[in-house]
Amino acid sequence: MARVLVVDDEPHLLLLYRQELEYLGYEVLEASSGAEALEILQEHSVDIVVLDIAMPGMDGIETMRRILALNNQTPVILNTAYGSYREDFLTWPAARYVVKSSNLQELVDKIAEVLRDRGITPPEPRQ
Repeated sequence: MARVLVVDDEPHLLLLYRQELEYLGYEVLEASSGAEALEILQEHSVDIVVLDIAMPGMDGIETMRRILALNNQTPVILNTAYGSYREDFLTWPAARYVVKSSNLQELVDKIAEVLRDRGITPPEPRQ
C-alpha cells in the first residue's frame, strides 16, 4: 500500500484528504506543520508528500527544501491555493504542482502519476 504524507495547517482539509485517499486505498499520515512533517519523516518512510505552501511558521517551500535535504528521492507535490507560486523558482524541485480545488481529482491523478513514475502501482481508481 502506497504511503502518503499530507501536510496542511487546515484541519478540515487534512480530514478531507485523509478520507479521500484512504477511500482510494492509500495509507495516509498527516502533519499540520512543516516541523511536524519533518518529525514524521524521521520515523516513517513515505512514498510521496503532499505539501501546502502557505503555512504559519515554516512555510511549504522551506519544508520541501528540508525534506529533500533528508532524502532527495522523496517526491513532493505542492498543493496550494496560490497559482502564482508555480512561477517561483524555489518551487521547481517539486515533483508536481496542484492548485487547491474542491474537486480532488487533479490531486489524486498527480499522486498516481508520480507513484507510477517511481515504479509504484497506485490503487485502482474507484468506479
